Amino acid sequence: MNFTVEGILIVGSFLLFISILASKLSTNLGIPTLLIFLAIGMLAGVDGIGGIQFESPYIAKVLGTVTLTLILFSGGLDTNFEHIKPIIWNGILLSTVGVLITALGIGYFIYWVTDFTLIESMLVGAIVSSTDAAAVFSILRSKNLQLKANLSPTLELESGSNDAMAYFLMIFFTKLLTSNQDISVWSAVPRFFQEMCIGGLIGIIVGKGMVFVVNRIQLAYESLYPGITLAMILFAYSATNFIHGNGFLAVYIAGIILGSQKFIHKNSLIRFYDGIAWLMQVVMFISLGLLVYPHKLVPIAGIGLLISAALIFLARPISVFVALAFTKVTFNQKLFISWVGLRGAVPIVFATHPLLECVSKSDKIFHIVFFIVLTSVILQGTTLSPIAKWLGLEESSSQKNVRAIDLADELNTELFELIIPANSLVDGRKIVEIDFPKHALIVLINRDKGYLTPRGDTELRSGDKLMIMAEDKNLIKEVKDCLEIA
Repeated sequence: MNFTVEGILIVGSFLLFISILASKLSTNLGIPTLLIFLAIGMLAGVDGIGGIQFESPYIAKVLGTVTLTLILFSGGLDTNFEHIKPIIWNGILLSTVGVLITALGIGYFIYWVTDFTLIESMLVGAIVSSTDAAAVFSILRSKNLQLKANLSPTLELESGSNDAMAYFLMIFFTKLLTSNQDISVWSAVPRFFQEMCIGGLIGIIVGKGMVFVVNRIQLAYESLYPGITLAMILFAYSATNFIHGNGFLAVYIAGIILGSQKFIHKNSLIRFYDGIAWLMQVVMFISLGLLVYPHKLVPIAGIGLLISAALIFLARPISVFVALAFTKVTFNQKLFISWVGLRGAVPIVFATHPLLECVSKSDKIFHIVFFIVLTSVILQGTTLSPIAKWLGLEESSSQKNVRAIDLADELNTELFELIIPANSLVDGRKIVEIDFPKHALIVLINRDKGYLTPRGDTELRSGDKLMIMAEDKNLIKEVKDCLEIA
């Protein structure tokens, strides 16, 4: 079916509109939103009622790469470093050792039950070895699932950082299948550490660079700040890959670095990237739904179910228990982490790479991966809350209510005024540059017989009368010390 530009826009806007409306239905029915987006894409595709023929793995890969980049950055930006700090080692173990064990384990199983060669089987194992950041972030937050013992930060850190390892393994096994050169496993080890180190270093540099640029550039319009940060994110990903680093790791770390700092328009930037990440997810899942041929899923349904079962009930639990064997994570917590091994769009995006490289059986690989993702989202995505309750890992209703009240109470209860003295060290400095107490807020500035609404880039001056709200009177001394007031 050929479309004009107008036709493409009409169909695209209609699919987007229907998908967003359907997300409301999925919330009411308890169905993962991502599954709705995939289903709409499949219904609109060549085998569905829409009859749209979409045969471009390249476009799907580009969309998927950009989407994953923005989702990882948004997830990092929304991650509180203080929350993940106690469990950072657990996250690293799951995203490296856990992914490697999953890839090798399910790879050997696929080799045992299919006609794939060993390397082809390992390629499939690598593609489905990582949990999906988009699926984990969206399902945990849409279901408002409050978990005990730092489980939520652990799962989000793992899903945000393990794509790097899975991507490396996928590229390595693809090269083994397509390259005429002899490539040894041991030669991949230094390459892996090189990619991780370069990705991590560039992520830190770009994250700190974003803080500096956003706070110093003083753009005329607030709406331009998302644009300049978006440019830096895409540059970070592409430049890191260009110098043989891991771009996904770089953007995720950049997001964490930026999110852990004070910067101008922080709340509006977080909301922007949260919205853009959701929009890109919708577009990507619809595109991937269009790319799949449902009639090709039927012949591989049996082997797909077998592989999915092995992945969910064997490979994933084994990898979690081995990776966390020497940690303080309890047995029930390991069981739950094993169950939240959600596969989402990332494996499907990775599966487009063998298609582009013309790997043997790449079409069959793509549809097997798609079937595994469907099974994972349907089975695991719909049962997270019951499993958490069954294992005793979900916070009680009273605990949830207390948390909500605490968040609301951060708007503070004590209101007082302070005047910045002459020759103060904060004279001429921006609010974002001073170490202002976290639980206090400058709500109004009285200057030169006028009133200013303070922002992060507002410069303080001697003689300014500040109206400050704080949680309690104990913070008054901290505020005075920060503003150099005796």
